[in-house]
Amino acid sequence: MAFNKSVLENVREDDFVEYFIFPSLEVDFDNVKDHLQKVLISVKSVLETFCHSYIWQKDDVRFIPRIDPGLNLPPIDDSDEKLHLPPHLYGVSHYGDNIEDEWFIVFLLLEATRAIPDLVVRVVDSDGEFLLIEAANHLPSWATPEACDRRVYLYQGAVHLVPGQEKMTVDEAVKMIRSQPDRTRASEAIQTAINARIEGYPQRISENLHSCNVVVPVRVAALLKARPSLVAPAVTAFCHRDPIDLKVCRAMRYFPPEQCATVRVTFTKCLYAMLTHQKYVPDRRTGWKLPPPTDPTYAAKLLGVKLACGFEILVSQSKNCGKADELNKDWQIYKKSLAEKGYFKDLLEGSQEYVKLEQTAKEYFQSHCTQSQPPTGQVILDILQDMELDVEEMQRNEASLPPPDDDSWLEVTPPELDRMMEQRYGCRPSHTSGDISARLADFLSHVSSLDGAEFPQDDGVSEAPVRPRRGIKAKKKAVPAEKDNEDDNRVSFDHEAFSCAVQNILDFVVPEDNWDMESDGSGMSSYEDEEDMDLGGKTGDQAETPVSELKQYMDQMDRELSSTAVGKSFQKIQTSNKKEMEDSFSEVENFEPVDIDLNALKNILESYQSQMGGAGPASNMLGPMGVRLDKP
Repeated sequence: MAFNKSVLENVREDDFVEYFIFPSLEVDFDNVKDHLQKVLISVKSVLETFCHSYIWQKDDVRFIPRIDPGLNLPPIDDSDEKLHLPPHLYGVSHYGDNIEDEWFIVFLLLEATRAIPDLVVRVVDSDGEFLLIEAANHLPSWATPEACDRRVYLYQGAVHLVPGQEKMTVDEAVKMIRSQPDRTRASEAIQTAINARIEGYPQRISENLHSCNVVVPVRVAALLKARPSLVAPAVTAFCHRDPIDLKVCRAMRYFPPEQCATVRVTFTKCLYAMLTHQKYVPDRRTGWKLPPPTDPTYAAKLLGVKLACGFEILVSQSKNCGKADELNKDWQIYKKSLAEKGYFKDLLEGSQEYVKLEQTAKEYFQSHCTQSQPPTGQVILDILQDMELDVEEMQRNEASLPPPDDDSWLEVTPPELDRMMEQRYGCRPSHTSGDISARLADFLSHVSSLDGAEFPQDDGVSEAPVRPRRGIKAKKKAVPAEKDNEDDNRVSFDHEAFSCAVQNILDFVVPEDNWDMESDGSGMSSYEDEEDMDLGGKTGDQAETPVSELKQYMDQMDRELSSTAVGKSFQKIQTSNKKEMEDSFSEVENFEPVDIDLNALKNILESYQSQMGGAGPASNMLGPMGVRLDKP
């Protein structure tokens, strides 16, 4: 791994987590580096008690001291310029396909802040402040993604959220946490959400392991005995193989299959699932001889073939790229960026002043360069050179190997999946038809903000005004007269009348012909002369109010639909107030009131049933409203 460039120019994945440990610096600047080294030793001693048996998917946890030398240099990490970081310990780890590694790192950092009380830790990943994402349902109203940037930290075993929305540097936030810990400590709901995600550690480490017996070449068996953690890079290399790697697997130069042994290998459940589900048929010309799939040893031998190919790929990759070449490439990229930004002041390359600037820049580069380990393939070769193979002992140990662990956890039944989803995201209670109708009515009556449609809270309390229900006609309020001439340029806006008018237009609600004509603020008086002209100049009793043309269309459409299958498909009201409704609509021939809620519920259930458990209009609408249907 080369230097960090948010994060590393040679890293193309987003599977990383960054962590910054800020110790209390009550020493002179000249002694800061020594103090950071002491803190580093203390942190390592705390973490080693939990990490000794842990199998990392890709990178383990490691730190380097970082001190900003105050040089006039373009930052290696673009964020350095914005964060104004005080001296700290920095680390970055890639967790690959196993998200548990990220949360295990959070657990380790929390334990470090408990053991060393003066540490303030910041941890982020490619999504930013991912701790708040986990506690998104419990955040205060001001906590937007932009406002929370650089405001989330770990301190004394708890999550701290620095309040406020103004811009703040990391140094300012760290000082505020130390000076006002009671104010910055996040709510108990946030603490509970984060602790639930890391609950069970360190006991969970053993629960996430799976051991089984595999048949591998003797050199692979020796490697796994000497360094059990090498199983992770071997599985990752095999699962991410490309056509060039497949050519290497046909040769098997370093791990030939002529002499094999059965050994017990411990995987994480993630690694075991990855390796098991990889389809691979080895080339017979290489020497691999697999029994039929019905043979009891087939699974152990196939897993051994895959592991051996993974080790072969690792060694071949280290031969093609060395650590020195990688670091030199990164330095050349950084040096080129310095030249483009005018750092070398157009000096002649090789001159005394140029060499001095170059040396200063190289020291800055090395101080911000993560201490990468040698390539895994090179580590494998070094171990093999110093190792003596005892094939007879391996074969003797085969008889005493315990049986493999049960791998039935690979198969998840639908009820188990539901239980896992409910455990992770919570269980929403089932709802009756009455609940669905009530929630749908509440949703239609609720006014959301500009950020999008929202369902009203369960307690029914909402500060937002409730818009008029469908079909309700609210009278327009008169606009009060202005009290002084200073307000002549102001626009008066009656939001209730405007909302009602728009809703009536959308619902095709036709107002009475003389609706609000008497109102002083109706504004209809200016149209009286025009109306008289349309009526041929008739006034008083001679003038008859014209019937709305839209109302005529609506009545005609009702009469035509009543005799069709569409009209007959509606559910009619069968309640005691049917007579009252018929009396109020006595002018409509053959009027039969329709149960709007029942028809809406019927259509929703039919739509949900037609989805057959998949995504669709009904589930997409009911889900955000908090309604879950167990059966159609």
